[in-house]
Amino acid sequence: MKRLALSVVTVALALAGCGRATEPAETAAPTPATATTATVTGGAAPAGSSAATMPAQQTPAVLRFTGTTLDGAAFDGASLTGKPAVFWFWAPWCPKCQAEGPAVAKIAEKYRDRVTVVGVAGLDPSTAKMKQFVDRTGTSKLSQLNDTAGALYKHFRVTSQSSYLFVDPAGGTESATGPLDEAELSKLIEQHLI
Repeated sequence: MKRLALSVVTVALALAGCGRATEPAETAAPTPATATTATVTGGAAPAGSSAATMPAQQTPAVLRFTGTTLDGAAFDGASLTGKPAVFWFWAPWCPKCQAEGPAVAKIAEKYRDRVTVVGVAGLDPSTAKMKQFVDRTGTSKLSQLNDTAGALYKHFRVTSQSSYLFVDPAGGTESATGPLDEAELSKLIEQHLI
């Protein structure tokens, strides 16, 4: 009886080890449950390597999201892999966000060759109001993510505006809340990203 059981186990193990040569190998890490989809307002996706050329396992979880620009172009957070980035979370009706806009625009220009600054508009269902905010604050040169559904606020675990998330090239994060002026933003970028 023991021989029969041992033979059955041996045959089962041998069969389990066999597979068809045409079965695909599992190479990519599964997308985490925190991956989100959102919409982007204004500006194009940051220049650099595309997500298609980056293996999924190299993209930090914080950058695993996609969106669409206000003009309909795709934005993939994975395009920021290996680069320092600042995410600025704002709402179009927020007075302190409006006050910060010009400083954020200046910081984005000052560090444009070293750090990508991305706005994340949320907490309002009106894309038109988001566009007006961008025009009024002079932040139209930034990529602006339209997060009317709150998916990115949730993905980044942001609960209020004005908030900032500093993402270093390895995917590490530091956060800050506003209002922050140009000098304070510059100090935080120098401290956490450069």
